[in-house]
Amino acid sequence: MDIRQTSEPQPSMPSKPYPVIRNKRVLVTGGAGFIGSNICEDLLKFNNKVICFDNFLTGFRKNIEPFLTNSNFQLIEGDIRNIEDCRRACEGADLVLHQAALGSVPRSINDPLTTNDININGFLNVLIAARDAKIKRFVYAVSSSVYGDLADLPKIEENIGNPLSPYAVTKYANELYAHVFALNYGMEIIGLRYFNVFGKRQDPNGPYAAVIPKFTMLLMAHKSPVINGDGSNSRDFTFIDNVLQMNHLAATTQNKEALGQVFNTATSERNDLNQLFNYIKEYLSLYDKDIVKIEPVYGPERQSDIPHSLASIDKAKRLLGYNPQFNLKEGLKIAVKWYYENLKILKPDISLN
Repeated sequence: MDIRQTSEPQPSMPSKPYPVIRNKRVLVTGGAGFIGSNICEDLLKFNNKVICFDNFLTGFRKNIEPFLTNSNFQLIEGDIRNIEDCRRACEGADLVLHQAALGSVPRSINDPLTTNDININGFLNVLIAARDAKIKRFVYAVSSSVYGDLADLPKIEENIGNPLSPYAVTKYANELYAHVFALNYGMEIIGLRYFNVFGKRQDPNGPYAAVIPKFTMLLMAHKSPVINGDGSNSRDFTFIDNVLQMNHLAATTQNKEALGQVFNTATSERNDLNQLFNYIKEYLSLYDKDIVKIEPVYGPERQSDIPHSLASIDKAKRLLGYNPQFNLKEGLKIAVKWYYENLKILKPDISLN
């Protein structure tokens, strides 16, 4: 039942400087992961019924623990590789925000079969289940890795190169399947190409940890992070709140020209790894002055790494009204504070780094 049709007084809901999903039943696949749990948390602020679907392969129960007592939150433990689990999760949903995937380029090189099984077969299962459940709007996460060996900067959605990893192949296959389902089944599907997302709840542990929480955890332990190469490789680091904005915009847009499209989800700002290290060190030094003395060590280039990445966000601005709220430095200040307050209670295996 739509709460706007009831006579009971409703609690005031927060406002944002862009359209948001409100009063919907939203399926978030991979909802216990870093990005998925942030999406779940944000959706709950706007009186949505949130179905979190996760198998906890890379997600964590601690990420969603604060939501378990919320009557608007439902956890379905299942696997996108199982079509019946997908059908159960899609039942009654108004829209899907598909975040479930096995990430990491290095992991896909080490284990291409599992990456393919989850990212392609699993994605197809969710699409089929959503189609059969008559869910029209389907927003899915893809990756800047689809640009492959294309050297052009900034990256423009219509121009991609050859993939450099099994992971990139799977994410491009997602885009092809999404196009075919929109074409043949009338689904309103939008893809979001994420660029190096960071923020609270990003896991700092393990051999496939993302660079920002990994650097942060090592600095907090007074260890020197290893920078692959000479530190000149650059990325378009994207704060999680910008990703939240893009999911809201893609899910609510009434612009027919935006349907069936993919959009870069980034800030259109490029920073190299040396700059990133210095920013993290500067912001952590506010909490621990000894960190300012730590310097990085330099190691070999990582296999299949691209040297530079920078997104054009002109298409997202034009068709979705996207206006990123945070650049790298603004997002890092918030993220580092969260990392310092929360990650210090963890016990990372520093030997992995």
